[in-house]
Amino acid sequence: MTGSAPADGPLRTLLLGYGLGGRVFHAPLLEADPRYSLDVIVTSDPERARAASLAYPRAAVVPSAEAALALAGELDLAVVSTPPATHAPLGLAALRAGLHVVADKPFAHSPQAARDLLETAAAAGKALSVFQNRRWDGDFLTLKGLIERGDLGTVSRFESRMESFKPSVTKAWKREAGTDDGGGILFDLGPHLIDQALQLFGPAEPAYAEVHSRREGGGPDDDVFVVLQHASGVQSHLSMNSLAPQPGERFRVTGSTAAWTKRGVDPQEAQLDAGMLPGDPGYGEEEPAEWGVLGTAASAVAVPTEAGRYQEFYAGFAAAVLEGGSLPVDPADSLRGLEIIRQIHAGI
Repeated sequence: MTGSAPADGPLRTLLLGYGLGGRVFHAPLLEADPRYSLDVIVTSDPERARAASLAYPRAAVVPSAEAALALAGELDLAVVSTPPATHAPLGLAALRAGLHVVADKPFAHSPQAARDLLETAAAAGKALSVFQNRRWDGDFLTLKGLIERGDLGTVSRFESRMESFKPSVTKAWKREAGTDDGGGILFDLGPHLIDQALQLFGPAEPAYAEVHSRREGGGPDDDVFVVLQHASGVQSHLSMNSLAPQPGERFRVTGSTAAWTKRGVDPQEAQLDAGMLPGDPGYGEEEPAEWGVLGTAASAVAVPTEAGRYQEFYAGFAAAVLEGGSLPVDPADSLRGLEIIRQIHAGI
């Protein structure tokens, strides 16, 4: 399902939020694609407002969603990049104002809120998609190719980790948000890791989980381990931890004839943060020292990492709206990820 194309010109876009997501991911990717114009940015933070005005002088910077949605008649798309508890309410408001919607993950704080979004989008005839950008990480694309070519044989175990060392939590909402509001690392990184596992190996149910809050004084979960059992027979072991002084391997995938191990993280976030854009020389490319290794203990070779391509999300979304193509991310996929997260929080 898609909406109709604008009468003329590119998709006129409202960006709700100018924190890390809005500033580093959405605004640069929108600016780099000629099928979009970044017309309105919402932030109530004066310093972020100044930064947004300097970076995107053609955009109006307003302090509230209400002020922005008052301009909905002059816009086509709302991109929601705000704290998780606000994703569903803002997405609903934008859909009801007649806008297509792209939402950051998790695109809702509960499965029911996600279903309300899907139903509202369908009733309004508007496109709704979720920014599952990790589908276009270079290492994930590389792994997908290895599996499709049969280079691993039959995969039995998929290990995927996103770990960092962040003893201090600087954002108030991350310190305070509970699971009912989409808080904690399982809601933060789980949508990425679960989505990648489901994309690679198909439907799954949570079989086991460990959910911990390690920080002194408690707070939202910050150390989580999940086992998914896929109907295909593969087991996914997913780890997310923001208190890991030494991060583990990003991927370790075990097959019947070979394994593939990979360290390091996709470079696109750091590149976008530094001002690099898709199309610039070297964008999305990883240094050879970071390439994963394929084979056995006795014989393993480095495999070049494919260039990451976050820009393909917005290219696909524009094609869906303007040309009637399929959405780059079906929100029903992200809904399934939310259902798994809620199962885990409920004790499976």
